[in-house]
Amino acid sequence: MVVSTVPLFHAMSVWAVALEREFGWNRTQLGFALTFTRVEGGLMGPIEGYLTDKVGTRRMVFIGLTILGGAFVFLGQVQNLWMFYLAYVLMAVGQGLGSWIPLMTMINRWFHRRRSMALGWSNMASRAGALVLVPVIAWSIDPDQDRLGWRMTATVLGIFMILVAGPISRLIRNRPEDMGLLPDGDKPVSSNEAENVAAGRSTPPRPVEINFTASEAIRTPAFWLIAFGHGFTSMVILAIMAHLGLLMVDKGYHLQDAAFVVSVYTAVAMGFQLVGGYLGGKIPIRLALAFFTSLQALGVIVLVTADSLATFYVFAALFGAGFGGRNPLTVAIRGDYFGSASFGKILGLSTVPMNLLLLIAAPLVGWMRDIQGSYTDAFIVMVLTNIAGAVCFVLAKRPVRKPALEPAEAD
Repeated sequence: MVVSTVPLFHAMSVWAVALEREFGWNRTQLGFALTFTRVEGGLMGPIEGYLTDKVGTRRMVFIGLTILGGAFVFLGQVQNLWMFYLAYVLMAVGQGLGSWIPLMTMINRWFHRRRSMALGWSNMASRAGALVLVPVIAWSIDPDQDRLGWRMTATVLGIFMILVAGPISRLIRNRPEDMGLLPDGDKPVSSNEAENVAAGRSTPPRPVEINFTASEAIRTPAFWLIAFGHGFTSMVILAIMAHLGLLMVDKGYHLQDAAFVVSVYTAVAMGFQLVGGYLGGKIPIRLALAFFTSLQALGVIVLVTADSLATFYVFAALFGAGFGGRNPLTVAIRGDYFGSASFGKILGLSTVPMNLLLLIAAPLVGWMRDIQGSYTDAFIVMVLTNIAGAVCFVLAKRPVRKPALEPAEAD
């Protein structure tokens, strides 16, 4: 997750400043780069989910990181806007094939009862990478300093990704059953235990997970409410990733200041990954999601009124708490509601409506800033979409899987 998502998404704010300085592209044009990553997600999400269930996370990570590394090398050769967009599309394909859907599917298969906490720990580790890597990238590509520059930095990152694709993928195990284990570290049921349960002499040693098929899941209101809730609450995150550095430069701050603000909200998000994972196991997960998304919206309200570096850090604390807390829960709720058997397909299909919303986030914010000369109204719109997402989560009640009809009933 660190290798695949941090340079592409979390560091977008600092890439945008360097690219604007060299090419003079406006904010709308820069924002479209992240839009193209969402086009890829909308088109490829169901395919990525199907392939993950079919060939496993291990192969997907190797393929995805290799493509992503080649795309970063290509980014270092960009000479015009269409090449920049093509580079981002290729990077998005690599990241999609080798990162979020495959890795979230794997974790959901390894953990059932402890799903929220497992996702919290894994996401905390990826945020730790962002905490270090974003300032390093900002230092390396700072256009006001004579260092590596953005071209060489992109090339080095790409070569590194290609080199580590094999070793990282070889560490991955797709599911616990492949190693003779069960989720959550449970021991397989012995034949004697199974006979006792069947005969009614004892209770099952662990709860049985209810698994929906992909076609069953998409017929539930919860599937669509979660997908749109996730999309509405992610719009502001994509907008922050694309425009925070540009917003701070507009207000007279330096690129390194923006990198440190990113680091602060990333550090806060790290800790709140675990808070979110803990709360998701203690209270209804949909209510926990609504709480953290509301906190995220509050942070953005502080951002639009920020008039000092200290205020930007207050934004970072609130936004990081909301963003971090909701992050593992948006994945865990799908596993809790629909099970793990078809999780890759279900997660992939749910990215379609989600990415349709994300398509417009970064370019809309950039366009409104270009027209109005300020980001204020643009981010207020993002606050409203965030609130809409919180409402979707509140309404997303756990679905009930209807039992299949017996042959006689079907007649």
